Formats: sequence, structure tokens, C-alpha cells
Amino acid sequence: MNQKIILYLCLLAFGIAAPFLFPAFKLQISIMWILVVLSLTWDVQGGQMGYNTFGNIMFFGLGMYICSSFQIGLFFPLAEWTASGGEKTFVHTPTQFFQGFFIGLILAAIIPAIVAAIIGYGILGLRGHYFAICTLGLGIAAGEFAGGIELVGAGQGMTSPPWPKGIGDTELRSEFFYYICFLLMVFTFLFLRWAYSTRFGLVLNAIRDNEDKAEAMGINTMRYKITGWVVSAFFVGMAGGLMGNMIGYIEPVETAFAGRTFGVFMVLMAILGGKGTLWGPVIGAIAFHIFKEGFWTFFLGWQYVALGALIVVVVIFFPEGIMGWLREKYPERFGEIIDEEDRKAQVELK
Repeated sequence: MNQKIILYLCLLAFGIAAPFLFPAFKLQISIMWILVVLSLTWDVQGGQMGYNTFGNIMFFGLGMYICSSFQIGLFFPLAEWTASGGEKTFVHTPTQFFQGFFIGLILAAIIPAIVAAIIGYGILGLRGHYFAICTLGLGIAAGEFAGGIELVGAGQGMTSPPWPKGIGDTELRSEFFYYICFLLMVFTFLFLRWAYSTRFGLVLNAIRDNEDKAEAMGINTMRYKITGWVVSAFFVGMAGGLMGNMIGYIEPVETAFAGRTFGVFMVLMAILGGKGTLWGPVIGAIAFHIFKEGFWTFFLGWQYVALGALIVVVVIFFPEGIMGWLREKYPERFGEIIDEEDRKAQVELK
């Protein structure tokens, strides 16, 4: 059997068995799958296309609010729910909860994708640091805007619908959200793996290497740039919807449009693993999550200092990420053929 297929089957088996192998860490592993999705989707722009963006956090926050708002609004007055103590007045039945959840999750993917298409026409003409700064401003503005909307709790935030009574305890709840997160990660990975093997992936790389030449060859680069952002927004929005339900509370700046945490994390994870590769963002997200949980456990109070040190280490010692380092260290395992003379020359240079 092909080695890649064996690897995929082993990883799939681990993902399925993880809640039973590590029952005390189901929430942490669920968040890890969400981080993998964020890293993979950021890499569509930052790695494959060469457009470093800080705006994907906007779609993450939109997904949170859209999913929970539709879960509530389909059955109860949203304004009364978000009023002080209002969430205690209404109780979802199991049918209402799951209907609202899946409808809300679908809308949490579709609406951010539409927003990305609309905004993309306005800002994807920018390049380099102009584009990065513009997307950073969009993420900050989205958080401030959400903090002024009374319908969704304004600055005090809102609670997502609690797990309905009568269909199991908190263990069943955590397993349900775990497998939804895992399925989202698998589907995102497989979709991007397929997309990168098509003309879409080739054009994104052409834009990264030389956008002007790509346009001179007759490629409509704007269409592909917008498509890439729409794809990212679709999966990021769905990840936000899941995250909002798992944590149970949505606050506009610190939770939903959290640029200084999740907004930075998705960039760092892709760079750590090796941007512009398929497996790099996956490896980077998993490694980063393990580091982060360790920092919050052993360096509480200094965790952000430790994260800052990690960023410095990555930039200095792993500029090409873990995948880039492995490719340089073991080129033959990545299908690259290096003769003995080239190998000796590389050793001498080092």
C-alpha cells in the first residue's frame, strides 16, 4: 500500500480515537483542530499567494456571531436573549438546538464568504504591506463595530445556546463538538489538497512569484485572489461558529475578533510549520498548540513573553519553517535528487 495512504489512515485513526485515548484533553484537542483550519486557510493567501493578511480574524468573528445568532433567532427573540439574564428565560429543545446549530453553521460559512467576495473587490488591488495594514484595520474595525450592536449584546457580548438537557452529559457534548471540529479539519485539508493540484493552485503560486508576469500572460489574477479569499472565509467562518459554541460565550474584542491572539496565532502557525506548503500549516498548528498549552501551564503570567520568545526563535532559526528545514535536511525524502558533489558543496557552505 502507498506510504501516503498508510500515513493518512494512521492520522485518521488517531483523530477518531483521540477522545478515548486522552479523555481529559478533548477540549484542547478540539481547539487544536480549529487552529489547524485557521493555519491552513491563512496559508492560502500568506503562503500560496504571497499576500500576508491579518483580516481572516474578521471572518472568524463573523462566523461566531452568525452561527449563535441564527441558533437563537430561529426560535426566540434575539434581543431578549442578549438582554441581561435573558438567556436564562429561553430553553432550546434538542430538536431546536441541533436544527439551529447546523443551519447556523452553514450560514456561518456562506455569509463570511460573501463578505470576502465583496470586500475583496475593494482591497485586493493593494499589494505588500499596504494590503497587510488594510486587513489589520478591517479586523480591528470589525471588533469595534460588533461592540456597538445592542442586538448581539454590544460590548458585554452574548452567550451561545447551552447544550440541551435530556440528551447526555457534558461528556457527550464535548465528544459531539470534537468530532465536528475534526471533520471540519479533515474536509478543509482534503479540499485544499485537491485545489492546490488544479490550475487554481498553479495560478496562486504564479501570483506569489510574479503577479505582473501572470497578468501579462492573460491570467485574471483578481478573480483568483478573490476566490482564494472566499475559500478561506468559508472555512474560517465555520471554524468561528464551532468555536463560539464550544466556549459558550462570545465577546467582540477578546473572543470573536481577537486579533492579538487568534489573529496572530494563524500567521505564526503557518510560518512555524512552513508557509506555502500543504503539511506545513498542519505541523505548525499542532506544534504551536502544544507549546501554547505548555506556556499557559508552566509560565502562567509570563505566557506572552514565552510566545514572543517563540516568535524570535522561529524567525531566526526556522525562517523557512519546520517543513523547509526538513526539506533542506532530508531532500531525498521529499523527492529531490542531490548528487554527491552538490551535497559536499552544501556541507562546505555550512
